[in-house]
Amino acid sequence: MRTKVLTTFVKDSPIADFIKRNLRSRGIEYEGAEVEQGGPWGYRHQFNIGDSGYGSRGPRVANDRAGEVGRTLNVKDFDVDRIFGEEGVQILHLSGLIGALSPETSAFCLELARAAKKYGTKVSFDLNYRASFWKGREAELRAAFTEIASIADILVGNEEDFQLALGIEGPEAGGKDLASKIDSFKGMIGVVKQTFPNAEVFATTLRQVVNVNEHIWGAITLCGDDWYVAEPRPIHVLDRIGGGDGFVGGLLYAMLKGWEPEKWVQFGWATGALATTFLTDYAQPADEEQVWSVWGGNARVKR
Repeated sequence: MRTKVLTTFVKDSPIADFIKRNLRSRGIEYEGAEVEQGGPWGYRHQFNIGDSGYGSRGPRVANDRAGEVGRTLNVKDFDVDRIFGEEGVQILHLSGLIGALSPETSAFCLELARAAKKYGTKVSFDLNYRASFWKGREAELRAAFTEIASIADILVGNEEDFQLALGIEGPEAGGKDLASKIDSFKGMIGVVKQTFPNAEVFATTLRQVVNVNEHIWGAITLCGDDWYVAEPRPIHVLDRIGGGDGFVGGLLYAMLKGWEPEKWVQFGWATGALATTFLTDYAQPADEEQVWSVWGGNARVKR
């Protein structure tokens, strides 16, 4: 499906050029302001340095975000009337990682959501709480995230996201016997629905880490008054980073395809599981059949 990224680039940066070429190779359109670097100590594109881990050695990710150009994102740099009114957008997806980068990006996400609603575009919001981003800014970000969530049509988050980003009481993160916690997860999402009644779809992933390379993976969605559950089951993991985003991508894709809600959670579960089989932090499915094979547990070779 046609997809566009709204972002910001460092002008004449070889890293910006690398990012653009990568997006083009994946069939993703982009647009964004070109910001002057401002010398060797000015703006730049951030790096994540990750160790996938193995067995009992847990993954480690180091974020190098000093001078990140993404913190300058501003809705004034985009023609929102053209994007939403003329080109047309079915779903706007926002990540809490972007919303928490700076006061400017919080305002950017909120203004973008307002513009989307003006033109009838559905708004998807994945809370993506990160403690290091929120430190010292809890009250400011809680207010911003609550306002964005009140606009959203689709709300996604795990137990930590809903509790720490929005102040919703819920089950403790992690722990054993994941399947037995499904009712408590449903209770938490029920409270989220009461708090944010404008949203139509609520989703959360379920994860229990057996070891770095084996997780118990499940998902729950609430669509209207109906629950749909992908029961937790084991998956093999090469690199866990991106599994949650993979789930959201599959969920939104299934919604846009017009499938029945039961298939939304199944396809999202499978795209999330698929993402953990790549060293990149995103999945690269060959086609829908490959995703459904993951859901069906069919790992046989196809020639």
